[in-house]
Amino acid sequence: MTTTTLAVLVPLLPFLGAVAGLLLGRTAPGFVRPLAVLPPLASLVLAVLVAADQGGGRAVDAATELTPTGSVPVELALHIDGFAALVAVLVGVVATCVQIYSMGYLREDPRYPSYAALVSLFTSAMLLVVYSGDLIVLLVGWEVMGICSYFLVGHYWETPQARAASLKAFLVTKLGDVPFLIGLFALGAAAGSFRITQVLGTVASGGLHHPTLIALLLLAGVAGKSAQFPLHTWLPDAMAGPTPVSALIHAATMVAAGVYFVARLLPVFQASSAAMVVLAVMAAVTMAGSALAALAQDDIKRVLAYSTTGQLGYMTGALAVGDRGAAVFHLLSHGAFKALLFLAAGVIIHAAGTNSLAAMSRMSNLRARVPDAYWTMTVALLALAAIPPFSGFFSKESVLGAAEHVATGNTSHAPVAAGWTVLVAGLLTALLTGAYAMRLWLLAFRGRGAEAPDHGRQPLVMNAVLWVLALPSLAFGGLAFRVLPGWFDGRDLTPTLITSVLGTGVALVGGIVTYGAWQHATALAAHPEADAGLADPGRLLLGPLHRHAAVGFHLDAVYAALFVRPVLAGASLVRFLDREVVETYVRGAGAAPRLLGAVVRRAQTGNVQTYVSALLAGTVVLAVAAVLVATGA
Repeated sequence: MTTTTLAVLVPLLPFLGAVAGLLLGRTAPGFVRPLAVLPPLASLVLAVLVAADQGGGRAVDAATELTPTGSVPVELALHIDGFAALVAVLVGVVATCVQIYSMGYLREDPRYPSYAALVSLFTSAMLLVVYSGDLIVLLVGWEVMGICSYFLVGHYWETPQARAASLKAFLVTKLGDVPFLIGLFALGAAAGSFRITQVLGTVASGGLHHPTLIALLLLAGVAGKSAQFPLHTWLPDAMAGPTPVSALIHAATMVAAGVYFVARLLPVFQASSAAMVVLAVMAAVTMAGSALAALAQDDIKRVLAYSTTGQLGYMTGALAVGDRGAAVFHLLSHGAFKALLFLAAGVIIHAAGTNSLAAMSRMSNLRARVPDAYWTMTVALLALAAIPPFSGFFSKESVLGAAEHVATGNTSHAPVAAGWTVLVAGLLTALLTGAYAMRLWLLAFRGRGAEAPDHGRQPLVMNAVLWVLALPSLAFGGLAFRVLPGWFDGRDLTPTLITSVLGTGVALVGGIVTYGAWQHATALAAHPEADAGLADPGRLLLGPLHRHAAVGFHLDAVYAALFVRPVLAGASLVRFLDREVVETYVRGAGAAPRLLGAVVRRAQTGNVQTYVSALLAGTVVLAVAAVLVATGA
């Protein structure tokens, strides 16, 4: 097969698996699990073959027109460069691991067939986004992911939290998708084509009109999909869905799509210095704010959710300083260790019987109940905190190094202000990341109190997946910067000395300070009259800021005041007007004919003499009227 044929099959196989799973879920349940695992696994194998053939060299391009539009054509196009090849492999790895893990995690769930089909459809949509060379076809995958996220986050629809979370995720992302759609149409109209290669050619020739406006419209959609400030509030609430879904969304699909889109169309954003500064500020606020919020969360999955938002901020920060290689490098590295973190968290939650870190901190010996999750999560947290030699160190330091080059004027890929903004926020976030990673580890695995409950050993498939993902979390970063620079625009991925020392140093400081705070807080909580919540080092470190960080700095309350309540008030007004005004006229319009019918019905007596008398009376009236008219004339 040619590379083009293999590339077409990569998103097609999970789609066919999803369709077959939905059709056979009830009639042939024995086929559900093979249909869940084999299509994404085959897609992964094909994605690896495509990546090997592409080799980080010249992009693979192919296109055929879908339908004549009469103006700007829409084409079924492929554009597979080194970035696309590697991201597709990441999606395949994480999706396959999630499907295998889900067989154990949801083994007794009666809705597993529809769940597995939706995960496959989700995977297919993301792969379509990755390989697509046409912006409209990319938009199809973009929107299908939004629909799948609605159903998957709301998998436990019987709980009000899941219903609210799925609706919030759908509405917030759609809020960003409206300007995103307008931006895509403006981009296609300016280039005369939706083909990505032609759009980039138009930008290179200076033919793009109103680049700032177009870039900002596109950024709105990116902020929604990739959970960036100010449209990030849906992601922590999305933790109401099954844990494997969280791993899929956070590591390889949905939130990665926005970062990947900007990386693919980075010259469009670089055409506007203002857009690059806006992107840098958005990344900085997202990074620092999410890290502070993560330090105050009690739900282990919400800690990881805010962590994802912050790490995505690093990726958009790399894009804001014009280095898409660093952004995609961190996207790949983050995908491995974040999937591992969520799947390990699922094992821990199952063993502890709770999501609450405060409750886990009062359980002794929990790490002995889940040894596989304990060791693999430790690896993933070290990667998250960017401690060498774990993978997160290399990718995060490449982001900080790129920001340093722009801040010191060593490159002109972005404004100097963007470089300083990303660098300062990145170092602050590294400090906070070390702190909340240490806090999570201490509260989950170093608890003191009653013996942790024993729910038995987790299914083998769940633990096996953890160790599979631990390997790239440990080794991918060191491998990539040595052997994969061709896939990253040929950029040298070796960490710079200054940012390596600073980044690692502040992360270690954050972890050490948190450990000291935990010891102090534990001693305070040991007193009989003390509040049990004092054992949380996050509360001690944040002080008065803790209660604000715990609720995401009240952004949901602000949005409720600015948007939700006015919309609900407007809906109430419309309902009142419809009920009291419009329906009054409708009822009146119906009452008048009924009244006239009643009057006419009274005249229908059935007596012939009455009819003749009425006829004669009418004739006399008409005759008199005619005489009067004639006399007057």
